[in-house]
Amino acid sequence: MSPFSRFSLYFTEVARSGSLRRAAEKLHVSASAINRQILQAEVHFGTPLFERLPEGLRMTTAGELLYDDVMRWQREFRLTRQRFDDIQGLKRGNVSMGLVQSLTRGGVADAIGEMAREHPWLRLELTVNSSHALSEMIRRAEIDFGLILDPAGQAGLDVLAFAELEMGIVMPAAHPLSGRAALSLSDLSHERHILPGEALVVHERVAALYRKQGMAPDNIIACNDIRLIRSLIAQGTGVCVLSLLDVLTEVQSHQLCFVPIKHSVMRPLTLALCTAPSRQLSRAALRVIQRVTEVIETMSARHA
Repeated sequence: MSPFSRFSLYFTEVARSGSLRRAAEKLHVSASAINRQILQAEVHFGTPLFERLPEGLRMTTAGELLYDDVMRWQREFRLTRQRFDDIQGLKRGNVSMGLVQSLTRGGVADAIGEMAREHPWLRLELTVNSSHALSEMIRRAEIDFGLILDPAGQAGLDVLAFAELEMGIVMPAAHPLSGRAALSLSDLSHERHILPGEALVVHERVAALYRKQGMAPDNIIACNDIRLIRSLIAQGTGVCVLSLLDVLTEVQSHQLCFVPIKHSVMRPLTLALCTAPSRQLSRAALRVIQRVTEVIETMSARHA
């Protein structure tokens, strides 16, 4: 049972798609039925909710306000249903979480899979995005919690657990220098260097390290995708300064080697489990958070 009207369903789908036709196809109803509901609502509210443009429908300021409220009401109702389930002891729950790309493999992904297999009643909504985008979603209560990088730069979040993972030089496992206890950039002057692009969280740290050590290699490869960087390193194309988090799975499976930076003053990368202040979480969400926290604490203990 849902307390939300047919209009709210039609309205939100048109707002998302910007088209009566696309909304009608998604909802399997006629475009005229959707348009009739919207026109009736505009008469009731005394203000237009959409601008009718040649290319489709665009929300007016009133439409944007209503859309935000409907989204918030729906999120709050889902949480209310979860509380009802908790009271009745029903084995049902909805958990929404966000995570950065680096966590789509390894311990966190494994823990999510285990939870899903152990609790088939659990509905998981997983979002992979940048730390900045996930922080915004947490603040707007669009997700229950998120795993983001360097939360110090993201105001208005509560950190429930965190791990600090060092920065180092990543190279193929068979590289002649892979057995060294530590390396400086000057030890790799003859290598091709892969530099993380501006879109990546580690970019500023890496750029500052190169500036400090006076390194400006000519034959660089600049790349803004960690997956491609890992692939290039594994092929022997070059070496790269990354966080251990970026290559943890490959290091554990001995596909890549991670060597600490000699006399490094680089700040480690912080992985944090964050939620919005005063966010009331369901029992199901707390259960998932507990399991993910165990994984994060294991990372901290292993690499302290």
